[in-house]
Amino acid sequence: MSRVQLALNVADLDQAVVFYSKLFATEPAKVRPGYANFAVADPPLKLVLIEDATKVPGTLNHLGVEVASTDEVTAAQVRLAAGGLATAVEEQTECCYALQDKVWVDGPGGEPWEIYTVLADADMPDGQLRAANPSGAACCATRPDLAGGTPAANTCG
Repeated sequence: MSRVQLALNVADLDQAVVFYSKLFATEPAKVRPGYANFAVADPPLKLVLIEDATKVPGTLNHLGVEVASTDEVTAAQVRLAAGGLATAVEEQTECCYALQDKVWVDGPGGEPWEIYTVLADADMPDGQLRAANPSGAACCATRPDLAGGTPAANTCG
């Protein structure tokens, strides 16, 4: 099972959860400090809400495709690299309250896309969305440099 992921910056997580619960007629799959996600069945969508008062509410944080396995992540990385696209791989990464394997690629407008699989739930200390990020930035705010590309800066837009 694959589904598109849309990650949005929100100013008020509680208010956003209420709205999107009504919009998609489903309750969130996971709610944590500053973070919520919805596994919407119809249309197939992983909606991620990231509370960030420094971002304009409703702006794009990042995009993604959730896949079922690490093999699918690896196949995507091979396919993207073969197509001449610069990629960045993260394995066993704790991000967004989950342990994940993922590959990143930038769209033509610089929009960050991740193809990822969730391996397990993870606790994040002190409400941080990513604990193991050398820059100390929140999850998805930075990612590894894209192979053959420029260093990845703030990708949360």
